[in-house]
Amino acid sequence: MSDTTKQKRTSHRNEKVGQVVSTRMQKTIVVEVEMRKAHAKYKRIVRSSRKFYAHDEENTARVGDMVRIRETRPLSKLKRWNLEEILRRSALAQIEEETSAVVAAE
Repeated sequence: MSDTTKQKRTSHRNEKVGQVVSTRMQKTIVVEVEMRKAHAKYKRIVRSSRKFYAHDEENTARVGDMVRIRETRPLSKLKRWNLEEILRRSALAQIEEETSAVVAAE
């Protein structure tokens, strides 16, 4: 391979950003992604949302967090996404972490 073909490979896998709506399953989160699109005839912005099941190996995401998920091979019947990163923690999750740290210190 020459130097020109040894460029850094970028992933062609689909990525989405959404909000975590459920963490009740082990190593799985449910992410709701909101899509905004102009109506074909009336040109009004229409909001639609869809839920995706994503794999969260360390169970780090909490309800309300904004996360980035990446498409992956099928992991189960419904899971085809992987948690890439947590973009923004929810205010509720931050309060939970602080109270659990205080309780652990006592």
